[in-house]
Amino acid sequence: MEEMTPEVSMNARQLEIFRAIMRDGSVTAAANSLAVSQPGVSKVLHHLESQLGYKLFERIGGRLVPTMEAHLIYEDADRVFRELEVLKKLTRTIGERKLGLLRIGASLPVTYSVLPEALLAFRQAHPTVKIHLNALPKKEIAEQLLLGDIDFAVTLSTIQAPTVRSEILASVPVVAVMRHDDALAEMMTLTPRDLAGRPLISYGNHADEIGPQLNEAFERDGLTRDVSVQVTSSVGAVPLVRGGIGIALVDGLVRWNSFEGVTVRPFMPEVTMNVAVSTNTARPLSRFFKPFVGELRKLFRALPAQS
Repeated sequence: MEEMTPEVSMNARQLEIFRAIMRDGSVTAAANSLAVSQPGVSKVLHHLESQLGYKLFERIGGRLVPTMEAHLIYEDADRVFRELEVLKKLTRTIGERKLGLLRIGASLPVTYSVLPEALLAFRQAHPTVKIHLNALPKKEIAEQLLLGDIDFAVTLSTIQAPTVRSEILASVPVVAVMRHDDALAEMMTLTPRDLAGRPLISYGNHADEIGPQLNEAFERDGLTRDVSVQVTSSVGAVPLVRGGIGIALVDGLVRWNSFEGVTVRPFMPEVTMNVAVSTNTARPLSRFFKPFVGELRKLFRALPAQS
């Protein structure tokens, strides 16, 4: 029966001591460089050689001389040791919160409004943290949150799922966005009656969206909200409004006045949309979540009304 060779491995402490002896040329010098006792180094070396089943050093003429086996091992041992040192440094850096990753899922209105400022403030405090931003429709953001592809989501309505926890950060009003040369731009506010007969660009009638609330606002005036062009994200209304296709009833979170050629006016009666941050309770919470959301809260508290 063939004899099985026992599996032997060199642990990190043995690797460090072997490398030091090879580098420094003696047990005494290695002990000094590692700030440990000479007997301790000798004991680790003897134990390592016993494990391996062969000598790593021979004493010739009062000097410690590496064997052929030691030379064969040293190059890879030195490389592994350096990689371990890099890993140690990385773990220390992560522990000190100097390095990390934050994966954000954000709807387009959030991306085109408060998110850049929040990211700027966050990165000033955490300059080495890498950011992965997924600017997507809410349905796709919800899927990524459940799969664990993002750490949290910031959307214009809560995400409904068994393991998802949502917190409302702010309420933003629905506004009317029109071409700057539209006759209705002369008015200070717009009501359903003002919009009667005008092509509307707005959200659909999904139960978890703002559509049903807008329908009620029109119905109170005895009107029907007839949406000519349905959009899932308010930012998509910009080229449509500019092209004269209609007036958009969309969120007031986006900084509409930054888009050339459009004007924004308050819509009455007031209908609001909730900006929510959502996390998946089935997965660990990123340690950078709280500081980032703290920056978002500051921005929402200071958010000016559009007019």
